[in-house]
Amino acid sequence: MSRLILPRQGIAPSRRAVLAGGAAVFAMAAAPRARAAEPKKGGEFRLVATGNTSDSHDPATWGTSGIINIGLWGAVYNNLTEVAPSGEVIGELAESFEPSADAKTWTFRLRDGIRFHGGQTLEAADVAASINHHRGEATTSSAKGIVAPIADVRTPDAQTVVFELHQGNADFPFILTDYHLVIGKQDEGRIDWQTPNGTGGYTFVSHDPGVRMVLERNPDYWKDGRAHFDRVELISIRDPAARMNALVTGEVDAISSVDIKSMSLLGRAPEIEVMETPGTQHYTFPMWCDTAPFDDVNVRQALKLGLDREAMLQTILQGHGSVGRDSPITPANRFFDPELAVPTYDPEKAKALLKKAGHDRLAVDLSAADAAFAGAVDAATLFQESASAAGIDLNVIREPDDGYWSNVWLKKPFCACYWAGRPTEDWMFSQVYASDSQWNDAHWKNARFDSLLLEARAELDQDKRAEMYGEMQRIVATDGGTIIPLYANYVDARNTRIATGEEVSTANALDGWKCIERWWVA
Repeated sequence: MSRLILPRQGIAPSRRAVLAGGAAVFAMAAAPRARAAEPKKGGEFRLVATGNTSDSHDPATWGTSGIINIGLWGAVYNNLTEVAPSGEVIGELAESFEPSADAKTWTFRLRDGIRFHGGQTLEAADVAASINHHRGEATTSSAKGIVAPIADVRTPDAQTVVFELHQGNADFPFILTDYHLVIGKQDEGRIDWQTPNGTGGYTFVSHDPGVRMVLERNPDYWKDGRAHFDRVELISIRDPAARMNALVTGEVDAISSVDIKSMSLLGRAPEIEVMETPGTQHYTFPMWCDTAPFDDVNVRQALKLGLDREAMLQTILQGHGSVGRDSPITPANRFFDPELAVPTYDPEKAKALLKKAGHDRLAVDLSAADAAFAGAVDAATLFQESASAAGIDLNVIREPDDGYWSNVWLKKPFCACYWAGRPTEDWMFSQVYASDSQWNDAHWKNARFDSLLLEARAELDQDKRAEMYGEMQRIVATDGGTIIPLYANYVDARNTRIATGEEVSTANALDGWKCIERWWVA
């Protein structure tokens, strides 16, 4: 089968699961929109996306750069699979994919006749080389953990790729949608990533790292009804006010991560449409569970109870989101547990827990910068104010925005952080919450959680999976070292001269980072 249908948010998996070769998988719901006019070719699209002077074209290095993620992943290259706006995982370069009965072996059949921008034909060897670029002991790829479940990649013929996994994984097609796992053209097993040569709807023209990237439409793109703009320019503007001003004055056509505090300004511009969709992104405050005082679960719970989440939701997001439940699984995820308790501000209970941990009052440092998420410093200050009544003295350290992710996150024991979330529970939990995860930013370890993670990954009974993921969410919320105060909606804005489809993906900002491929000039 080449696509796996997924249940809409709020509908029990047992009622809507569609089995594919014994493996049932689900995805996030997309945000329905009013029907747009039929797409047409032509015109220019100017998009604001963050960029870094250190940006590289090697997908093993991709991370926080919007220019790279939206421009190269979302337009120049393709993956084997993709998450469609409807929320289903479908074949992209793969015409079909099918698991074995135990979901340990997945066979992908490539589409015929797809060509790279350089004129070469796509073959199975290109897929194998692209995925293997992130595998092995020697690789330094950021996606090393993502592809770790792959035991072997075989190419029985030029159109077939077979993945052997260490363990059954019902969600494996989702893994291959990751933005690192684009497919490039190999030459003797290696790929020249520096000169982008993809199969996507746009060809690479130029890139000034940290400043802008220019793309042009691929007239021979193999996807019907996609890639409409003649020319695309991605421009890096980091200052929120400058981004908003560029949109209002018509210098650019679309921006992501609208400054919530200044949203009212957009209401005065009738040609601007704000696009808001619930998704999986969430704001966090991870604390190291192997470092005092966070090594005591009573302290961790006291900090969680000492946070006024509702005040933070209204102040930081102005209601554009929902209260976080100290679990990274949001209402947009398929196995979200709506019965998971919503934490309430309870300073008296927090004080009692601190006493149980041997503290009359607790003093801790909290590092924050708005590079973590928009309003992170203000959020830390709000936390400081509410925690004081709970007997907790938070010393907010305002860190520089520049270098925050390399100098603070994973380096300081208590800090502000942001996650875009992942399409599947296993993916999110495996990357950040498993004991051996390379991004376990809370240094948290829980044997029961780790055991459930392995069981749920290979389980094909969807009711059992739902029970397991529900228990895992409860374990993370009560024992985990990550405070998750907010689930934030994606809030983007565009000029109405740019049209979108009737459904916009909730997989990420800007139509799941696929706006360049999916949108057009109205």
